[in-house]
Amino acid sequence: MTHDALPFAIDLVASLLLVAGGGFALVGAIGLARLRDFYLRVHAPTKASTLGVGGALLASMLVFGWTGQRLVIHELLITVFVFVTAPIAAHLLVKSALEREPALRPPAPDPVADPVADVGEGPADPR
Repeated sequence: MTHDALPFAIDLVASLLLVAGGGFALVGAIGLARLRDFYLRVHAPTKASTLGVGGALLASMLVFGWTGQRLVIHELLITVFVFVTAPIAAHLLVKSALEREPALRPPAPDPVADPVADVGEGPADPR
């Protein structure tokens, strides 16, 4: 590989990471707009935005790490912050919604209609 081909490869990988991250963010935004209830609407952007931001941060770390313009510590800190706070925020939103509106809780599975729902629940006395 020549010296000129290596920066092109870095640019290509960074571009693919940006496109993939943008695609994940787009899927999360569509899920937020189109899914039917609150719980699904919370789930879609939480997962997709984490992957979308991750792709953009990996691309940034790759480009700025390769060019040597600066250290990539900023991106690492942002990654840790996003990966820790996004699931916690989603959990707190769902928990507060369940406490505020108990009617929003999904119905308990019916063991007659869905026999797989109670797998793992054995008899109280195994004798």
